[in-house]
Amino acid sequence: MTIDRQSFPPLDTSKAHPARVYDWLLGGKDNYPVDEAVAEKLPPEARDAARQNREFMHRASAWLAEQGVDQFLDIGTGIPTQPNLHQIVQGIAPSAKVVYTDNDPIVLRHAEALLVSSPEGVTDYIQADVRRPQDIVEHARHVLDFSRPIALSLIALMHFIPDEQDAHSIVRNLVGTLPSGSYLVLSHASSDVYPELSAQVTAEYAKGGIQLGFRTRAEVERFFDGLDLVAPGLVTATEWFRSDRAPEQEGSGIYAGVARVR
Repeated sequence: MTIDRQSFPPLDTSKAHPARVYDWLLGGKDNYPVDEAVAEKLPPEARDAARQNREFMHRASAWLAEQGVDQFLDIGTGIPTQPNLHQIVQGIAPSAKVVYTDNDPIVLRHAEALLVSSPEGVTDYIQADVRRPQDIVEHARHVLDFSRPIALSLIALMHFIPDEQDAHSIVRNLVGTLPSGSYLVLSHASSDVYPELSAQVTAEYAKGGIQLGFRTRAEVERFFDGLDLVAPGLVTATEWFRSDRAPEQEGSGIYAGVARVR
């Protein structure tokens, strides 16, 4: 697949964007001074949280590929950071198909890097917003077979959708398009594990024009309503693993879970 560079929407570098702040936290270079200004004021734990999110995504995606899941819809992709989701899953299932989605134009400018699939597999990219799930699903249907299991990946995304934008309904609508045997993979910043840190992070993002909706464990668990949580259930990001080799245990203000669609 090729990208029409003339179709690139303009970048708005006057406002911070979550994908670019996240890139800075991961040590990336694809961000702007306005993003750096937000990221630098965050507590050091924010960098840990970004890393923990990525490591959870790697473990969960690898486990799903090992279970035979070979279709992935990753919403809120962010700027490419090696290894990307498709590199993880296609290393296990070379014919896996991956559709990436993000709403930041800078991610589109890096889409060609995302689209380097294994010869047997497929990767695709759509610029869209999770608040318009129908647009995402409509495009994804051209690549993914919605009669077969799909892993829906929402990594550190839904805490950027506050309650007034009905985050739970968005996820429920997306999950509702998936066939039985599919999975929801979700990580979400907590408001109750480290309340003071959560309040500090929320305030600094707000100064940069980014509204956050951190949630309690019970509120995050609602995203999995009607689904079967995979062991170990809804835990912190560093506590979620399925292999005999446990990740290094450290404090985490991120909830993470994987659940199967009935």
